[in-house]
Amino acid sequence: MMDEWRKMAEAAWNDKADLWNSNSVEMWNAGSRKDIIPFFKEFVPEEGHIGDLGCGDGYGSYLLSQNGYRVTGMDLSPRMIELANQNQSENERLSFIQGDLTNPPFKEAQLDGIMAINSLEWTKDPLSVLKEIHRITKPESYALFGILGPTAHPRKNSFGRLRGEKVICNTMMPWEFEQLAQENGWKKIAEHHVYKRGVDTHFARQLSSELKQALTFMTLFMLQKQNLKG
Repeated sequence: MMDEWRKMAEAAWNDKADLWNSNSVEMWNAGSRKDIIPFFKEFVPEEGHIGDLGCGDGYGSYLLSQNGYRVTGMDLSPRMIELANQNQSENERLSFIQGDLTNPPFKEAQLDGIMAINSLEWTKDPLSVLKEIHRITKPESYALFGILGPTAHPRKNSFGRLRGEKVICNTMMPWEFEQLAQENGWKKIAEHHVYKRGVDTHFARQLSSELKQALTFMTLFMLQKQNLKG
């Protein structure tokens, strides 16, 4: 029987898929996601097999493939995967599968790296997802996570929990994600801040990491897999 959280999330993202698809090219090329691929390339060697976990309509996966990676895009939403296959057909370096981050359809140590942009927050148990990603990646491989900033608008999707309502968004602060990752087999290599509109980036450069995170729409964390203790 399908978990209720997964059932609700799948239905919600099926409903959002076409609107997402209409905006994704602009987001990745000129909007809030334009820095992601360049940041990824700074650390992850080309030719590796990369999992784009929570790939949406697949445009980010496509950009990875255009930059020398072999990519498997995975998303919970069947409609997202349908759009991804329509948009990115006839690309030998790129494939798409439907799957759940809590039980991703990859073998142990199969992937050379992963990208998960604003997808961890949409899972019921982020810790178990981190452990699964640890399982499916090779030793010392890289993982790029995008985590929403404290006042990013999509956080509204988790607000209903304060009224006792059922929600499918499990938002966390960037520092909370960082600590959770470091406690569970990941080392932070670098971070990049996607600031909200109106932030003076020259001023922000002088701030501590925690204060920079507070001004972001999204913080990008580049992590490297470490051996688990115990």
